[in-house]
Formats: sequence, structure tokens, C-alpha cells
Amino acid sequence: MTIDRKYILKSPLRAALFARLIAKSIDLFLVLILSFVYYPFGIFLSLIYIAFSDSIQSGQSVGKKMMGFQVISLEDGTPCTFKQSFIRNLPIFIPVLFTIIPLWGWIFCAILAIPLFALEIYLLVKLESGHRLGDVMADTTVLGNDQQRADIRKAKQSWFDQNPVAM
Repeated sequence: MTIDRKYILKSPLRAALFARLIAKSIDLFLVLILSFVYYPFGIFLSLIYIAFSDSIQSGQSVGKKMMGFQVISLEDGTPCTFKQSFIRNLPIFIPVLFTIIPLWGWIFCAILAIPLFALEIYLLVKLESGHRLGDVMADTTVLGNDQQRADIRKAKQSWFDQNPVAM
């Protein structure tokens, strides 16, 4: 006799994707707090945090550290570098950059951020690997912060090392 159970999250990957969204939400909440509490200088602090958050604390932003994730390079398995963090967070950095301009910049930020965030979430859910646009651009991946899984860190292939499809 088998029992047919219905689960809210059908696989560990779905749970991990949901946890990654929570981690990014924590980071964006910090950005919002910085921006409003220390306005206008807070916007510059927010931009710096967004750009380099994934390279601090050995590849962990505040949100990723709270949720137990780490960003690593697919090139060599090391924690995310400053350059990779900047490239990885460009889809978030660019809309927030426009908030420097009062009113019209905020409107343009919202207009630009909604489709970019939607694309990020769409790719995160639809790509079998669970990568978002920033991961593809920076050649990084997010792993659970488990130091025992060094074999996974070394086994990841770079997006750019794959053989091109012959036409």
C-alpha cells in the first residue's frame, strides 16, 4: 500500500531555491534600510553593498550567511571574488543606481527592476542547474555552506568550458 502525499515543496531543490530567494530578500531589505536611514549617502552605501556583498565573508552576503549558502567560482571552486560579485549583482546594481536621482530615478528604477528581477527568478526556477542570470554572467554558483563537500566545488564546470553545439 502506497500513500500519495502532497507536499508544498516537491524536492530539496525547490526548498533551496526558496531559501535563496529569502537570502536575497534579506540583502535587499538591508539595502532598503541603508538607503532610507542614511539618505542620500545611504544610496552609495547600498550600491557598494550590492556590488560586493557576495565576496565578503568568503563568498557570503549577510542573507546567504543567515541561510547557510556560499557563492563560489565555477572556474576553480574558490569563494566569489570582488570582480565576480560585481558582475553577478549587475542585474540588481543597475536599477538601484538610478535611485541616486530623486523621483524620476526612483520611477525608472522600478520600471527597470521589475523585469530584471522577474528574469532572475524565472531563470532560477527554470534552469535545471538553479542558476540565475547573475550566476551565468559571472560564472559562479551557490552551494550550501558545507565544507565537507569539497568534491562538488572541484567538479563544477564553467559555463564557458562547454563544447559549442555544431550547426
